[in-house]
Amino acid sequence: MKTIAILLLTVFALSELFGLGLDKKDIAIRSKKVENEFIGVNCGIMDQFAVAKGQKDKAILLNCDTIEFEYLPFNTGEYVLAVINSNKQRTLADSKYNERFTECGRALKLLKKELSVNHLCDISMASFQLKKHLIADEVLLKRAEHVISENQRVKDAVLALQTGDFEVFGQLMYASHYSLKELYEVSGKELDTIVDFCRNFESCIGARMTGAGFGGCAIALVHKSRVDVFTAELTGFYTTAIGYAPEIFTSLAEEGVREIKV
Repeated sequence: MKTIAILLLTVFALSELFGLGLDKKDIAIRSKKVENEFIGVNCGIMDQFAVAKGQKDKAILLNCDTIEFEYLPFNTGEYVLAVINSNKQRTLADSKYNERFTECGRALKLLKKELSVNHLCDISMASFQLKKHLIADEVLLKRAEHVISENQRVKDAVLALQTGDFEVFGQLMYASHYSLKELYEVSGKELDTIVDFCRNFESCIGARMTGAGFGGCAIALVHKSRVDVFTAELTGFYTTAIGYAPEIFTSLAEEGVREIKV
């Protein structure tokens, strides 16, 4: 995400300096093009869009195909979002990210033999259960199940945010991590160690890995009054298990890329 943020900032700054008139949506699209065609990562537009179009105390529901979006309330009340950097070094372009992209495409091709869809996220869990016999490869079956079930979790999370039910939202975070670990297989010892700790920390109501996996960061919803204890205990737990310390900081939803007047 740091690389994407720097990329977005650079495009935004160049547009402002040279009067290119790029709107933030266009900046996100152009930044994705750099990732896909220059860096060589078959990523979507979610991260770029969040950096470009973020708003304070809002989550973004984004259709990554049509780029249609809406803002949802993300007022976490007594909780803050803890960002936990595993400090495991990894290069996204050299990871399994592109492999997962290809596997999902292969699974989709098999399901399209009997389903008129463009993307895995167009398929409901009920339809998937009826048609999953089309996928004989166990690995491809797991990849499809993750994507389809994750899309349903997004829909459930929308309702949780709209009603302010962060207990449900937190449980969806844990369910998402389990799916990423067991079905999509993009987690790892470091990220699992973080989430395992969070599950057993009473004042943490949800956690999951984030990003492409194989290292990188996890996020957790932690009660404001317990952040210091959470940080100290997780640091000790993780360091003992992994051999080096994580980096932990807290954040809230804030504005996206913008000019700061000084």
